[in-house]
Amino acid sequence: MKKIFAVIIITGMISSCSKSFLETLPVDKKTEEDFYKTPADAYEALVSAYSMLNMDGYGNIMLSSEIASDNCFGGGGNSDNGWMQWDKSVNMNDLNSNAWSKYYTAIYRTNIFLQKADNINFGADEAIKKRYIGEARFLRAYYYFDLVRMFGNVPLITTPLVPGEYYIPQTNPDSVYIQIATDLKAAIADLPDTKFTSIPPAEYGRATKWAAEALLGRVFLYYTGYYNKTEIAGVTTQTDAIAAIEDVINNSGHDLVPKFGNLFRASAASTTDYAGQNNPEGVFTIQYTYLGLGNQNQNNGNRIQVMIGIRSQALLPYYKGWGAGTVNPKLYNAFMPGDTRKSASIISIDDEGFGSTYEKADQAQYTGFFIKKYTPLNNLKPEDLGGNFQWDNYDNYMVIRFADVLLMGAELQLTTAPGKAQTYYDRVRDRAFQDQAHRITLTSKQQIMDERKYELAMEGQRYWDLLRQGIPVAKQAIDNPSADAAFNITFRPETKGLFAIPETQINLSNGSLKQNDGWK
Repeated sequence: MKKIFAVIIITGMISSCSKSFLETLPVDKKTEEDFYKTPADAYEALVSAYSMLNMDGYGNIMLSSEIASDNCFGGGGNSDNGWMQWDKSVNMNDLNSNAWSKYYTAIYRTNIFLQKADNINFGADEAIKKRYIGEARFLRAYYYFDLVRMFGNVPLITTPLVPGEYYIPQTNPDSVYIQIATDLKAAIADLPDTKFTSIPPAEYGRATKWAAEALLGRVFLYYTGYYNKTEIAGVTTQTDAIAAIEDVINNSGHDLVPKFGNLFRASAASTTDYAGQNNPEGVFTIQYTYLGLGNQNQNNGNRIQVMIGIRSQALLPYYKGWGAGTVNPKLYNAFMPGDTRKSASIISIDDEGFGSTYEKADQAQYTGFFIKKYTPLNNLKPEDLGGNFQWDNYDNYMVIRFADVLLMGAELQLTTAPGKAQTYYDRVRDRAFQDQAHRITLTSKQQIMDERKYELAMEGQRYWDLLRQGIPVAKQAIDNPSADAAFNITFRPETKGLFAIPETQINLSNGSLKQNDGWK
């Protein structure tokens, strides 16, 4: 029986969102034997690998890790017990199956592209071939990094599987990280060094050299911290990571948006203040669109937005959602006076004047605080554009921001070039407070970790930042003793912070997959 796959095409640019890359609709099916012949075939296959970035919902690492951290509780409705798995480390509902399937489907698509690339006739245009291969290797590294952080012990698959090869045992995480770093270094070598200011708008969302370098820095810091290593053996040293991050800072054309509140549509004071869906701060940005127009099978929209929206009611300018990820009051109260990131990151029901109109209804773990970054807005909501509020929210997600790159640079350079580290740290704080009066002399890694807590709150980084500081640090931060059972959270160190491997996958694996410690 011939293998078939959906062919993805690029549709036209949406003028309201200035997005054209990855606005995709499956329109046909072709046999693999008839495909992978031309550069156009290669482009379609590459887009199909990118399209897995949009597979959201319960498979989105951003939301699951925020709920697992000390930033948020599970929230949702009183009957939505699923989010408790991440919040309270309760094994239930096979909730991580969406993520597992998402990532291995994505890895299959990148693997088959990389296997077939040499058979495609690119003619004399070797630069296009190199770029496509570089993008595919970036994507495979990206997908594997999410997988190995979440599950730790995962099968490492670098070629498309055929019958008889389906029962692949789990691999030592070291091998997975070596593969990730190898892919990223190859991507850095192959991807063009076009500055952000010169990237055509139609290409926003595609992997760049700068995205690969920034991700390499993130991977290095997580791996060496979580596993207490000095390098990614034989592939990436701290010197390599520093060089990669320095290149992004000095040569990429990316920069900070002048005001933090203008980074996110829900935080900006007006539509004219908003920096835009693909602003200079987004080093790697996942593209979303409303063009699914109510068809949930299109998987074009940002499903996280409906999940974190204020539950079941529109409190203008915000629009309704499911109330997941209610924010821990400890975070809201921890921001220093004058820090503009506080009101730009978190919706306070009382401080924003909704105390008399908000209806708690069936909101679980109500704290009075909701995630503001990426929360849906009433203005130009999906229904206004012909879509559905559950499937078609369209705000892009900045996976890696330039501010994160600066803080990674500060962390990497703290002992080797403290002056540079101080400069990078100052740039982030000066923007946060809109002055230089709040500068602090940088003397420790802990100061940088604290800054990351506020700068990157609710962007999917906090949980991993805690884990890479050590399991005792993560437990101290995440534990939330409370007389109210709904908020009584105890981090279980026996899990090592890893998520449960989906039981459905274990049952299908013919004994090749073993459950992580603490989840058996």
